[in-house]
Amino acid sequence: MNDLMNTWKRAPKWAAWMAYAAVGVLILTIVQSYTDTERLTSATTSGAMLRWAVPIMLAGLGGLYSERAGVVNIGLEGMLGLGMWFGAWGTINYGPWWGLLIGIAGGGLGGLVHAIATVTFGVDHIISGVAIIIAAPGITRFLSLEIFAEYEGGSITQSPGVDGVGKFTFPILSGGDVGGWKSPDVLGWFVDKGWWFVSDLASVARGLTSNLSQMTILAYLLIPLTGWLLWRTRFGLRLRIAGENPQAGESQGIDIIRYKYIGVLMSGALAGFGGAFISSPELNGIYLEGSTLNRGFIGLAALIIGNWRPAGVMAGALLFAYPTALGKRDLEGTSTHALLLVVVIALAFVVLWALSRRKHSDAILAGVLALAAGFWFVSADSVPKWWTDIQPQVIVILVLVFFAQRLRMPMADGQPYRKGET
Repeated sequence: MNDLMNTWKRAPKWAAWMAYAAVGVLILTIVQSYTDTERLTSATTSGAMLRWAVPIMLAGLGGLYSERAGVVNIGLEGMLGLGMWFGAWGTINYGPWWGLLIGIAGGGLGGLVHAIATVTFGVDHIISGVAIIIAAPGITRFLSLEIFAEYEGGSITQSPGVDGVGKFTFPILSGGDVGGWKSPDVLGWFVDKGWWFVSDLASVARGLTSNLSQMTILAYLLIPLTGWLLWRTRFGLRLRIAGENPQAGESQGIDIIRYKYIGVLMSGALAGFGGAFISSPELNGIYLEGSTLNRGFIGLAALIIGNWRPAGVMAGALLFAYPTALGKRDLEGTSTHALLLVVVIALAFVVLWALSRRKHSDAILAGVLALAAGFWFVSADSVPKWWTDIQPQVIVILVLVFFAQRLRMPMADGQPYRKGET
């Protein structure tokens, strides 16, 4: 047993993440076998999850850069809104790729305001973030009144429809084209076989590799890029020092203020990317006032449960997006009802984990919650829509209750910094 555990610890991180994903699909397959639904592992559900996770993930990545530099940025929700408006405006006037860049610049403008307030003038990080959240809707409403209301199909609360970028399907895996040649669809072949678990795993993978927006691919490429940039480069080391021990960094000649500015500006730019994605045909297809839907706050939650790591942020975003993606197509509520059984199984694992570490109070709490979820599952045939809407928040609460002691934020995150002070 010890040899097996040591082998698992030495395994590459990507292999561990793939193993976790396979276990998750296995649990969904087991639940699907005992419930009247096939949506839990369908390609449409996993593809929708991938899209819905993008703005949450980008907001979380934005928070990662900012907090690794020692600046808390709860203004991500407002920066998403700015990215939505400027992304839609840029797309309407200059095309989708220019719209993306302009949306990034719009979010970056919000990040610049936050950096000036917190880094230069020492304003409390939370107060500055709240101010941006309050100001951003007013700014975009004014801009819509002056600009979108004059466009055909636009108004004070929305823009005309916007164009999207191209789609991409992975050749061989999901039947994409290679120079005009239609490649085989290996995953589709496995799906058609109807093999238990294997076909479900292939179906989930097919949704993640077919008909993807180029913006979606670009967003997910930022995960390994961020990991390399923050943990494999001199720039990343200095940025992290700004959030861990800025006084020690200053004593080594590092311009801490500069790196804090860079971190917050990158934070706003990534949130702007997420906002431009919301306005794109992948989600809304227009700028629509109020359609950030708290994704900035959920992105911060993904950052926390992801333990301030890019892969963790992505996993948290996908976890939050899954019930939303499932619920959008589950008009009867039966598939979301089946998720209650998934919750029971997950909490059972938490009970075993807590008992193995002699955390009896956690085990009792998880057991009670598992019984409650199990009772709800057997006593009802569907769940109300509000349950789908609040599931991301419920997931956050459960993770923080049971695993908060395993999380570690940057040591100087949120602390005021003045050059020359010790």
